[in-house]
Amino acid sequence: MNSAVSQEKLTHNQKSVYVVLGIIIMMCLGTVYSWSVFRLQVESLFQVGTTQSGYPYMVSLAFYALFMLLAGKYLDRYSPRMIVSLGGILVASGWVLSAYAPNIFLLTVTYGVLMGSGVGIAYGVPISVAAKWFPQQKGLIVGIVLIGFGLSPLITAPIARYLVAEYGVRSAFLILGIAFAFLIPVLAYPLNYPVNGSKSPELSHRAYQHNTAAMVKSKSFTGLYISYVFGTMIGLMMIGMTNNIGVELIGISPGRVALLISLFAVFNGLGRPVFGWLTDRLAHKAMLISYISIIVGAIIMLLAGKGSLVLYTVAFAIFWFNLGGWLAIAPTSTLSLYGSLHYSQNYGVVFTAYGVGAIIGVLASGVLKDVFQGYNSVFYLVIFICILGIVSSQTLIKTK
Repeated sequence: MNSAVSQEKLTHNQKSVYVVLGIIIMMCLGTVYSWSVFRLQVESLFQVGTTQSGYPYMVSLAFYALFMLLAGKYLDRYSPRMIVSLGGILVASGWVLSAYAPNIFLLTVTYGVLMGSGVGIAYGVPISVAAKWFPQQKGLIVGIVLIGFGLSPLITAPIARYLVAEYGVRSAFLILGIAFAFLIPVLAYPLNYPVNGSKSPELSHRAYQHNTAAMVKSKSFTGLYISYVFGTMIGLMMIGMTNNIGVELIGISPGRVALLISLFAVFNGLGRPVFGWLTDRLAHKAMLISYISIIVGAIIMLLAGKGSLVLYTVAFAIFWFNLGGWLAIAPTSTLSLYGSLHYSQNYGVVFTAYGVGAIIGVLASGVLKDVFQGYNSVFYLVIFICILGIVSSQTLIKTK
């Protein structure tokens, strides 16, 4: 009896460490969101347009989603430190090899395929570890760990901007790769699951549990998947164009845009707990709130022009806040609709919507910018997608 209590106290004292480690690991992985800092320099280096310069970012997000799906079933089979270290090695290799890419297509392979795969492999592990150490507070803990991914540009964007300005884009890639090759495995080393952590009592007392086959046949899954595609499509393409729009449309200096991206990263991080809280209480009505607020942001940008710093800041704070929000809306909705027993596999399938949204959004926004030689067409597209999202989310999803 005493020994059990002692072990419980030891677990209680130690488990917060896993949350902190998870946040820092997520910050390293979330550097993918700082792509817009490199984008103009990549366009100049390889003499490519907006569409092609979006390829590495687009592919990295697609492979991130794909490998998160593939890795989901193995999270409980292997040591968490091994999985995170493997993902970290791929991430670091992607950064290092990007420094030597001779053209945009090989950069797409190194930054997109390698780095995206590494992020996808490692992404679910800090979440899973933290959730198992806090079985009664999973929603809150998962949201807190995910803040690290959203807040990553708060740290990485200014660092990346400084490295690019001082050493050039190739050296910046190399330095970041070397740093992550050291940091991620070191941070992963203490990760461990609690004894019998995967057998939380809550799992066997759910009134409803749906496996993946049952989930994909449901009408609500269609609504959830489409809505997640739309939400991430908008957020990812706007994040990818944050730097270009700030510099080219508003006329802000690249250095100031990098500082603003750090501010936007705070909103991205805050979007997770806020929309997680809203989804717990309002279910799919939280999606309606998100879409309406994004429409407001797009309208603000249609009114913006040279020197409209305040309008730009407000609009992109909304865009980044809502992307963070969708990364909480989707997992929370998956959990509430289909239960926790098959959650890892179920959310792995739902998360592929993130990759679909990344591909469609980055391609569509780049083509529109190149064809119309301006950004208004992108903002009109955002409004149209939001209207479709409102219809799909409010008519197809049936909450319990």
